[in-house]
Amino acid sequence: MSESTALCSVCGRRHLSKSSIVWCVDCCEGLCLDCKEHHSLLKATRNHNIISITEYQQLPRNVLDISQHCTKHDEIFQTFCKKHDCPCCRKCVIETHNNCIDLIAIEDYTKDVKSSVRYNELEEMLNEMAENIKKIRLNRQENMASLKKERKRIEQDIDQMRIQFVNHLDKLQADVIQDLYAKEANEIKRCKK
Repeated sequence: MSESTALCSVCGRRHLSKSSIVWCVDCCEGLCLDCKEHHSLLKATRNHNIISITEYQQLPRNVLDISQHCTKHDEIFQTFCKKHDCPCCRKCVIETHNNCIDLIAIEDYTKDVKSSVRYNELEEMLNEMAENIKKIRLNRQENMASLKKERKRIEQDIDQMRIQFVNHLDKLQADVIQDLYAKEANEIKRCKK
């Protein structure tokens, strides 16, 4: 757990250390029980999206890296431009997307996303992909084990061939030496005659 999610951001600014229990998606801050209550009562923040800190920590890293704020204007994204396929802050709409007609509020664009058919199809497809990845991983592990087994078998075959070669060479050597002694003995006999 990173320090920014473990401790309440509001209390941290007051030099207090309290554990956060929820995460405000809109503020990108962790909140303790007391600050959560104040946060839900303030007019400016009462409609913010709050999730439990454990739920936040279980989100994948690539989801956590998605910025909620415009880097150019340092404002929160409020609108999505379908034409340019990008989120926009209030100032971006005025500066860049003033003539775009396909603007939609992000909360309207995402409110029923989990119950949509496309979401369910995507979730099913991701589950199938995860299952396929498991099968591929298992298959690769079996292939590596098979390769290792085959290498060992080939090494044993090579050792057997080496032993056979050595035995054959030893036999040839013994035959040649025996023939050499026989020839030497014959030559010695001839010399003595």
